[in-house]
Amino acid sequence: MIGLIGKKVGMTQVFDGSGKLIPVTVVQVVPNVVVGKKVADKDGYNAIVVGAYEKKKSRVLKPYAGQFPEGIAPTRILREMRDFEKDVKVGETLDVSLLEGVRFVDVTATSKGKGFQGVVKRWGFGGGRSTHGSKFHREPGSTGQSTYPHKTFKNVKLPGRMGRERVTVLNLKVVRVDAEKGVVLIRGALPGPRNCDVLVRKAIKKN
Repeated sequence: MIGLIGKKVGMTQVFDGSGKLIPVTVVQVVPNVVVGKKVADKDGYNAIVVGAYEKKKSRVLKPYAGQFPEGIAPTRILREMRDFEKDVKVGETLDVSLLEGVRFVDVTATSKGKGFQGVVKRWGFGGGRSTHGSKFHREPGSTGQSTYPHKTFKNVKLPGRMGRERVTVLNLKVVRVDAEKGVVLIRGALPGPRNCDVLVRKAIKKN
């Protein structure tokens, strides 16, 4: 596995070699510092711990700072990456050049929060007629039984909070990696609002 922590800047358009216009999302890859390593003999699995965005000293508590080796400043984000494909050392900084040669990636982020929504928007219910005289428009309808047991079963699609969930979009094509600017252009839309933190990793289902 190869992965980096970045920031979703926004969307734009680029032309490929044949002159075709491609919509892409720009991800700014910030410096990723290798904070620690986990080994199978001690921890049960192999992984590296990567941090990004240095945290203010006034906001760092001692238990949190204890995770970081001497000489490495505490970071706001920590991510574990299992079975990292490249040999790295604690304290080493990873940049966007790590993704050169990678054709497809999986992107993980927290989706946009849309607040409390009804069943039509949240689950795509068709609803009732919009004509005059109808008393059923956007309601969820029946949610249980008229006889025993008088209850609503679990996993019934009802109104509730929508969005703000951890979402992973698979098999997105890497259009361009610009090591000079520290950005990677990924075809299509990524989850989350602008300036949100994203995890870009090598696709596990596609080469």
